[in-house]
Amino acid sequence: MTRKSIYHGLGYGVASTSWLFAGCARAPSFDIAGSLFPAWLVCFAIGLLLTVLARWFLLRWQITIIFPMLVYPSLAALFTFLLWLVFFS
Repeated sequence: MTRKSIYHGLGYGVASTSWLFAGCARAPSFDIAGSLFPAWLVCFAIGLLLTVLARWFLLRWQITIIFPMLVYPSLAALFTFLLWLVFFS
């Protein structure tokens, strides 16, 4: 290895460490009863509640779900990600 390639590698290493520190901003969180909860946890809890509500509507309208083990976790993920995108991006 030449000295020039070592300096280039070291320069790339130093430049790439700035990417690691770019995400160190304060994470969105909620103060609930004196304790800070991360925002993704709140979005997940609301997403689960919306999934239960969607299941209730599907049962009320007598819509049969063929693969409930696939549909309900997918609905929970959909609601969670939508809430995160709407409120935190």
